[in-house]
Amino acid sequence: MTDDRPATDSGTDASGNRSTRVHEAFDELQSALGERATPEVREAVERLRSAVLERDAAGLNGQLADVKERHGWLHTELARHPRIAELVNELALMGL
Repeated sequence: MTDDRPATDSGTDASGNRSTRVHEAFDELQSALGERATPEVREAVERLRSAVLERDAAGLNGQLADVKERHGWLHTELARHPRIAELVNELALMGL
């Protein structure tokens, strides 16, 4: 297993490891955004984090569409962030 992979492949534990992974990934993103993270952008990121934590596919899709429309650059950053992309892909693979 590589250093950047979680202890479980798909975060299948009850909630602890997956929740930690979600929080860490979104914290990394917030840090990487730096000064570009206006209060509006931070709120959008928090809504995305909540949707991922709740495994709310409809909410996540709605939030992603909103981010793409209102903050195209942020949508690009989300797609480029490997840990965020991994979490979103996990939800898609689970059929959520």
